[in-house]
Amino acid sequence: MPDLAPVLTFAKLTIWEAARRKLLIAVVLLTLVVIGATGWVFHELRYSNGPSGGPELGEVELLLLASQVLIFVVFLFAAVLALMSVLVSAPSISGDVESNLVLAMLARPVRRSELVLGKWLGLAVLVVLYAAGAGILELIVVDVNTGYLPPSPVGLIAYVAALGLVLLTFGLLLSTRLAGMTAAIIPLIAYFIAWVGGILGGIGTAIDNQGLIVTGVVSKLLLPTDGLWRGAVYAMEPASVVASLRAAGRLSAGNPFSATDAPAPAFLAWTVFWFALMIGLTLWSFQRREL
Repeated sequence: MPDLAPVLTFAKLTIWEAARRKLLIAVVLLTLVVIGATGWVFHELRYSNGPSGGPELGEVELLLLASQVLIFVVFLFAAVLALMSVLVSAPSISGDVESNLVLAMLARPVRRSELVLGKWLGLAVLVVLYAAGAGILELIVVDVNTGYLPPSPVGLIAYVAALGLVLLTFGLLLSTRLAGMTAAIIPLIAYFIAWVGGILGGIGTAIDNQGLIVTGVVSKLLLPTDGLWRGAVYAMEPASVVASLRAAGRLSAGNPFSATDAPAPAFLAWTVFWFALMIGLTLWSFQRREL
């Protein structure tokens, strides 16, 4: 069993190293700019530019519109989080190997598994902090300007953070064998392929095409990002929107910005197993790599 002390030490070093990178600083600054810009957008939704300066929309219409705009905004944040996750994880191990820094880090009695787990833990903390910080700030901005809060704000942040952790874990696995650039490109491409796979699966449900349905299921099993995204969408939708989508039947299934149900418990269980499998493969791959 890995010793907890070295794991925590490597986690702290990973956080400190990532915090020094200009990439992370740039992402945080751009996120604050985007939050400020979306605050203006939500303010414009509530107030007109006319002489009276009064509300243009009724309260119900405003809340429904705010929920739909929030889904698109969160999709933007999810894409930024996906990019950040792979860019910090992909060179994490391969960079240390190429610079021979790993030889100094693995001086006895430190194990390779402790290095991998420490790096994963440190990067995971960064991803969760970003998802929680950006999510809370954005929800405050939306609430202040429109009075709308999604039905499950904690679930929303949890699903988005899990999406980032999936790509971080996949990138770290590839980092044990591939150069940083290659290990970053593959998860990003896989992320968008899984998103398209989810759309195809939804279209298959709408037209009762078994081939497309299987495509959607397989894409979610290989990379659970789209299933987690649908969970985030469901957490943002008011009950009235969910009811209207269910009334529309299968026709709404192909829309990647809507969800009629929360992720199934079986899918969530698979996602937990997926994490364990990927981390296990990462440990196995790095253990057998020649340094």
